[in-house]
Amino acid sequence: MYLAGMIAAYKDELICDLAETYGVHDMYAFPADHIATLAVGLRDSSRVKMRLSDVRIDANTTLLAMIADNTALNIWLKTKDGQKGSNRPRSVLDILSGNDKKSETKGFKSGEEFMEEWRRING
Repeated sequence: MYLAGMIAAYKDELICDLAETYGVHDMYAFPADHIATLAVGLRDSSRVKMRLSDVRIDANTTLLAMIADNTALNIWLKTKDGQKGSNRPRSVLDILSGNDKKSETKGFKSGEEFMEEWRRING
């Protein structure tokens, strides 16, 4: 069932991972139980496993982003802006994981729809 789910949802990612990790370029040339064993043995940062678990970045990238964020925060805290609490640096981790609020965009179908949202935000 695990292999069937991988193939159904993310066949291209599975093909790339099998080729990269095991040198298997035609998974249909092997018995299904053999490919299933190889698929389960893929590292957690493989394309298919990251897609299945809805993860955008791997653990190493997460840790590096956290280090970058903490370094930037420590430097920022020593500046005049940091003392005032203004112009805080953007989080690399938030940008990479898609949680950066500044990168969100919203479209409107009309000027009136925009003005309604503007009034809602500003009271």
